[in-house]
Amino acid sequence: MSEPSEALGWRSVGDLVGHHPDASVALIGAPLNERSLTPGRCDLGPKVLRGVLPRLSTYDVETGLELEIKVHDAGDVALKAVSPFEAFEPVRDAVAAQAHRDLTILVGGNNAITRPGVHALGLERVGVLTLDAHFDLRDTDQGLTNGNPIQALLDDGMDGRRISQVGLAPFANTRRAHEKAEAAGISVRTARECRQRGLANVVVEELERLSSLCEVIYVDFDIDVIDRSQWPASPGARPGGVSVHDFFDAARAIGAHAKVRAVDLTEYDPSLEVGDLGSLTAGRWFCEILAGVAAR
Repeated sequence: MSEPSEALGWRSVGDLVGHHPDASVALIGAPLNERSLTPGRCDLGPKVLRGVLPRLSTYDVETGLELEIKVHDAGDVALKAVSPFEAFEPVRDAVAAQAHRDLTILVGGNNAITRPGVHALGLERVGVLTLDAHFDLRDTDQGLTNGNPIQALLDDGMDGRRISQVGLAPFANTRRAHEKAEAAGISVRTARECRQRGLANVVVEELERLSSLCEVIYVDFDIDVIDRSQWPASPGARPGGVSVHDFFDAARAIGAHAKVRAVDLTEYDPSLEVGDLGSLTAGRWFCEILAGVAAR
């Protein structure tokens, strides 16, 4: 009798995700879309990410790593037609409910999910690292949007010295936002510096800086930090961003850091897909995070 075809034995990353109450990693969908500065469908992100995982193998041919980490799928937070203000408690509570795990992966949704995710780790003990083309320091006097989660955290009383912003793009921000970041003590690293020195190298430096100031770290991956030519599926992505390869390397380095307890992926808009480039990129990011956790 012949051996079964290897194709029938394909083991995917999707096989790692399910109802695993004792898993060290949790996945939460946060399909928040309201009050996005540019209208879109970021609410589709969690469903599309889950849908692409069966297309990704658990084996990394470049390093010989076989992913074995189980991921508990905690489902989606109910956020249909919910404002960022109204989403705060449900998102915060969903992330806090997984705080006993090594890592919680929060998939948006727009960038307004970052503030409640940070609060779930405890504002007085957390450091924040953002990979983002933008400062997200718009004023909050007109309410919460996907353009002001960092300003909202400062308004909440967070010490700006415990915030690192990496990958900021030219001609995508204002002088006032830059001045606000500097005045708050935020560490600012531009996209050009990240391209020249390597995004993963810059990220590791910032993780170490934050580690000296806080007990735990929250990382916001606003995926529009990737160069627009390699990532069209976010309205805020710009030419001159970081490369997708550097983005993956940075994700693995972040996943490996013991103080990183929660990460999010925001501003992925599947309605802007070119082919399936966006979903496969987001799926690969998920794999790199797990590969990092496996190295802890």
